[in-house]
Amino acid sequence: MLCLLSAAVFMSGCGSVKAPEPKAEPLEVADESLIVVGVSQLGSESVWRTANSASIQRVFTKENGFFLNFKNARQKQENQIKAIRSFISQQVDYIIFSPVTEEGWDTVLLEAKEAGIPVILMDRMVKVEDESLYTAWVGSDFQEEGEKAGQWLADHLEKEARQEEEIHIVVLRGTEGSSSTIGRTKGFSRIAAAQENWKILEEGDGEFTTAKGKEVMENFLEKYEDIDVVVSQNDDMTFGALEAIEEAGKTVGTDGEIIMISFDAVKAALEMVEEGIINVDIECNPEQGEYIEEVIRKIEQGEEPDKLNYVSENVFTRENVSDFIDERIY
Repeated sequence: MLCLLSAAVFMSGCGSVKAPEPKAEPLEVADESLIVVGVSQLGSESVWRTANSASIQRVFTKENGFFLNFKNARQKQENQIKAIRSFISQQVDYIIFSPVTEEGWDTVLLEAKEAGIPVILMDRMVKVEDESLYTAWVGSDFQEEGEKAGQWLADHLEKEARQEEEIHIVVLRGTEGSSSTIGRTKGFSRIAAAQENWKILEEGDGEFTTAKGKEVMENFLEKYEDIDVVVSQNDDMTFGALEAIEEAGKTVGTDGEIIMISFDAVKAALEMVEEGIINVDIECNPEQGEYIEEVIRKIEQGEEPDKLNYVSENVFTRENVSDFIDERIY
């Protein structure tokens, strides 16, 4: 009895010694011929992101030969890291994820590599010391999107003979540290730097959401009386900015005081392009599921996929948008 009591006291005094947490077991898939795919989506912060998720869920079905384990990270990197580690424990065949930010992935991606699981990046990029930590990336050329926006504005102002006028610009940026924000900012800034009469008054973080976009735009309107151009790095922020501009009693679009440049090209925004409310919308194609499937099929056949896989995209103005609105499903 004394021995047992002594043992109990000893055990209770070792609070720092914990039993190991149970590891996740491999997913039980009824049909072993199915390719198991774990997807960590960064969130559902925008119409675009919802369409991106729908593209994945539409492609990776049992009918198409896949078993999909889909997790929403709700814009938190720690949730994505946790999801990726659960996929590794479950011994999925492929890991797909759209990173919240570019940095902070080396450790967990090394764990996936050591487990022999190919990682495919979707939409956004990561910044890692060893690029072999991911197999392929599928998405948009964000810097080129920014350059397209800048070049459209340069051409538009030339048509209006405003090359000598000082053009005041504000920029609604997306989530800080994300690939799309970095690329679009860099691309537009490159074109802007070559225009002596362009003046970027301020850039603000609108977090890719309508509410934050409106809040930042309200702040811009309070600080600057003469804004000529708004560059909004996604449609959801644009919707918020338009509300703020209307409430401030200013006009926007093809016949307004303020030129509105947007990105993503979701259907609701394209309808505004057709109405002349948004001057131009640079497409960011969310339909990436089929591109990712193609990468996986190549790997399954023993082929090496391209490291970078760009999706096709367009630039929409009032002149061409009517040809595309009806076919837009998001």
